[in-house]
Amino acid sequence: MKSVTIYTDGACLGNPGPGGWCCILSYQNNFKKLSGGTEETTNNRMELQAIIEGLKALKENCEVKIISDSQYSINPFNKNWLQKWQLSNWKLSNGQPVKNRDLWEILIEESKRHKISFEYIKGHSGHKYNEECDSEARKQAGIFTKK
Repeated sequence: MKSVTIYTDGACLGNPGPGGWCCILSYQNNFKKLSGGTEETTNNRMELQAIIEGLKALKENCEVKIISDSQYSINPFNKNWLQKWQLSNWKLSNGQPVKNRDLWEILIEESKRHKISFEYIKGHSGHKYNEECDSEARKQAGIFTKK
């Protein structure tokens, strides 16, 4: 099984507002950057979209390390919140519905193909690929402010 690292970030100019996402896939010494955006979204949706797009880009089952500065995206996996949400019919402990359920469900499906681990890194701390993803995600979000 190939080992791939996916660096991700999302950005939103206003929240909600124009948003962008970016992921960088790393396999051995090869890198591939993917990015995109949308006119009206939230930062959390863009964080999730970056991970989804990175996983969708993999053509075969892989061992994947996802590195993100988004605890929103990582904690549900690392702290087993996703399983709790599904068992409670996508409700939080306070009874409110889980936000972005549509993207969480896509992410769960994409995750089934791979062996995934999630690693949190502090944002804006000088990590080369996190900074590159942040810059590209902001650039993508900015495309929609020029209309």
